[in-house]
Amino acid sequence: MGEEPYFIDLIEKELHQTVLSEEERSFNQTILYGKDTTIEQIVDAVKRFPMMAEFQLVIVREAQELSRVIHQLESYVSNPQPSTILVVCYKYKSLDKRKKLYKSLLGQSILFESKKLYENQVPDWIQRWVKTKKRTINLKASHLLVECLGTHLSAIDQSLEKLILLVDRENEITEHHIEEHIGFSKDFNNFELRRALGAGNVSHAQKICHYFSLHPRQHPIIVTLSALHQFFMQLLQYHGLENHNPSHVSRVLGIREFAVKEYQLAARRYPMKSISCILEKIRTADLNCKGLGVDSIPEKAILRQLINDIGG
Repeated sequence: MGEEPYFIDLIEKELHQTVLSEEERSFNQTILYGKDTTIEQIVDAVKRFPMMAEFQLVIVREAQELSRVIHQLESYVSNPQPSTILVVCYKYKSLDKRKKLYKSLLGQSILFESKKLYENQVPDWIQRWVKTKKRTINLKASHLLVECLGTHLSAIDQSLEKLILLVDRENEITEHHIEEHIGFSKDFNNFELRRALGAGNVSHAQKICHYFSLHPRQHPIIVTLSALHQFFMQLLQYHGLENHNPSHVSRVLGIREFAVKEYQLAARRYPMKSISCILEKIRTADLNCKGLGVDSIPEKAILRQLINDIGG
């Protein structure tokens, strides 16, 4: 259970492939979907006995669709069938830990809580993922993937699988490979936009925005506004720190230590008072792109005006 579906899918796939042999699956494997099943049907399935196998495997995918009635599984959980392996995939949320079902699961099962990674943890996860394939990826390339795909591990996994196939085994994966094979520009992304604004390079920031307007599917304005909001919130937090030691700033803001210099530079350009105004402008831009408060305005015009307001 948990907010990060990637690890839930990974565990389910491993069990699906390893618990039963290929010959045993036809009689002893049942896959149910939360939206199309009931607790009664799950219980009926798990109480069956395996045929010519030690275990039967019952997998319930998208079990969060049963959130209103999932507590009814408690009676089975407290007295499970020894020859059944029941796998419940409860995505995007967690069970209420105060309820009897959760407490019963602690004693009768393996309960895995799949927590979402923070953005600053994902580059390290990428490095470890690539290492398991006996390959390497440089840090800038890792950050570019996070900048473009956020913390969506399934999308990152797919991009990395593609890069592993397309980049020669003896070569390190770089930001150039990402630009060539995945389609994200190493020079035009939200990370570079924040860096340009932090350095006061408004003309380059506008070039990046123009690139975004030409590739709206890869660079949706909502994601860009979210990235800018996060940056200026962190900058506001930076101003409030008494200790500006890079390691302390890195830990409190949740950023890499090498990125602290960018925040130091941006803090000199944007005093605390101006950041409050900028955050309000970002909020207004967010409302505008959702069609609230104004007549319809092209997204590229909204972003261009916002960058001018911030840079001014």
